[in-house]
Amino acid sequence: MQIKEILDPGFVVHQARPDGSDSEAVTGPERLLPEIEQTMAAFGDISITVDLGPIIDGDLISARWTMRATYTGGIPQATAPVGTDVSFSGNDILRVRDGRFVEYWTCTDILDGLSQLGAVSGPNGPAHH
Repeated sequence: MQIKEILDPGFVVHQARPDGSDSEAVTGPERLLPEIEQTMAAFGDISITVDLGPIIDGDLISARWTMRATYTGGIPQATAPVGTDVSFSGNDILRVRDGRFVEYWTCTDILDGLSQLGAVSGPNGPAHH
């Protein structure tokens, strides 16, 4: 299945971004591809499990998930060695229209993941520089 078959041409992502950029500035299926590519470049052995859901209400689908992966390198400021196992969670809500996703609200605990890699201070200890 091609990404354009499941994402509407006007697909919009609503997301708080660590760099402060506007998540809605770029729309369409192409909006999601760079993030998928960045994730796949920095992590291997990726496993995503659905912890709660999916919960369906009308045209909305929601789920809580956990990603487990092995760090393969390339995240700025990360001090964890390549091969470090990481795990973090998130919540997603998607709106469906005419069989395709048109809107996506995502909230990922990226701070937890970055703290496990030593890139920021967090609940798993201080960043090491």
